[in-house]
Amino acid sequence: MSTTGELRVLFRLWVTREFYSAPAAEQARVFEAIPPAFDRLGERFGITVLGTLDEDLLQVGTGAREPISYVLADAPNLAAVQAVCGIVRNALVGDFPMWKYLEIDARIGHELFFATH
Repeated sequence: MSTTGELRVLFRLWVTREFYSAPAAEQARVFEAIPPAFDRLGERFGITVLGTLDEDLLQVGTGAREPISYVLADAPNLAAVQAVCGIVRNALVGDFPMWKYLEIDARIGHELFFATH
């Protein structure tokens, strides 16, 4: 059990049907907007990224709310988790909010007491 008071968080991300139906140039703008939006999570929100996983090579087409990208992290508090989720709410891709193309949610728990090494 975690004794640090930090939250273990699994951020789950997926692209929307709007993304899949967008022209290639618009999809490229989405891909360009994502890295800077999620850059420096530690500096900005106190998030410690433990690892990432992307299933995009094994999923093709619209997943309808099926996550394909994951970020496992430790967060200092709920406000930090909300701030990371808020990136999708507040960031823009051109004239549109990022959430038109990308969705995010967070699963919160704590570190397992086994399988740690």
